[in-house]
Amino acid sequence: MKKAIIVATLSALSLSACSMRVADMTVGSTKNYNINAAKFVKGERVKGEDTYPVILFPLGIPNVKTAMDKAIETDKCAVGLTDVVVTQLNHAFIVGSIGFRVEGDQIIDTTQPGCNRG
Repeated sequence: MKKAIIVATLSALSLSACSMRVADMTVGSTKNYNINAAKFVKGERVKGEDTYPVILFPLGIPNVKTAMDKAIETDKCAVGLTDVVVTQLNHAFIVGSIGFRVEGDQIIDTTQPGCNRG
């Protein structure tokens, strides 16, 4: 009986994961652009992640900026995100992964070359 409880506890710990909402933002960007000089349209909802594996210790340091860059750069015309949610990911107990997820609606700059959208 004790063996079964120990196995169940270790299984639960190894399969457990935790995601925590870190921030909600109306507008967020890592790009330099003049917010007053352009015509913007709302694009699709996108996601960007920066994660690193954990094998007893993390094998890297995740960064919110990298996750946001990955989300913005899914479209060459995007300059930022709106309705942004930043989530910290902790899916590790001895082995697993850690990181950040940034999710938001793209802000598309239609004044950039090749970005004229209706």
